[in-house]
Amino acid sequence: MERKLFTSLQGEYAEKLNDALSKQGFRRSQNVLYRPSCSECSACLSARIRVADFEPTRSQRRAERRNNHLEREATSPWATEQQYALFRTYLDSRHADGGMADMDIFEFAAMVEETPIRSRVIEYTAVEDGERELAAVCLTDVLDDGLSMVYSFYDPERVSNSLGTYVILDHIKIARDAGLPYVYLGYWVPGSPKMSYKARFPAVEVYRGGVWQDIGNPDDYSSETHPMSTDPIAEQVAQISLPDTRPTSG
Repeated sequence: MERKLFTSLQGEYAEKLNDALSKQGFRRSQNVLYRPSCSECSACLSARIRVADFEPTRSQRRAERRNNHLEREATSPWATEQQYALFRTYLDSRHADGGMADMDIFEFAAMVEETPIRSRVIEYTAVEDGERELAAVCLTDVLDDGLSMVYSFYDPERVSNSLGTYVILDHIKIARDAGLPYVYLGYWVPGSPKMSYKARFPAVEVYRGGVWQDIGNPDDYSSETHPMSTDPIAEQVAQISLPDTRPTSG
């Protein structure tokens, strides 16, 4: 049975809390931070890219070239009908049986707009023969040490362009230009075909055993459950480091 640790993300210390817990494998969903905490499984591993050490592979360089006609625009977290139309097309094509399959436009707007921290919607528009068409979108959080890709989606008819790869590559560029050391990719699960692309990026590390470590050979990981694979929930909570929210003296 799936189980998660979670905490509310609100108030004046929301950004500090998000920064601190993101470094400990947590992810944001609207105004909640969560981390998988299944009693007999530790397969879900938070993954991030070390920007300074990243060098694209040959196939990733090809993905960049195939998408160099796209225009990027970063906006405040505001949902549009155009974004939702692309989101629905993406879900129906790639994740029709997923947990978000029934999300309506109001729930989509909540996902995008209900953020208590510094977030951006990054749109990628294809300009072809004088026509403009939304090709990809990513909801991105700006952390004190990097960019966190909360959720991204793209036009499934452009699958040969490797848009998912390109959006990650472009986030690495944005982070590098901003002097941010990491791009957070969300969770990677060994053996999951839908998440295997994350392990193909050079300089990827995963949060495992309470520390970030280089992913090494992805084939060395196992997604099989084991009754001793996780610490008791009380120990997991005790190991979490919270930010200092004490007021500074003037």
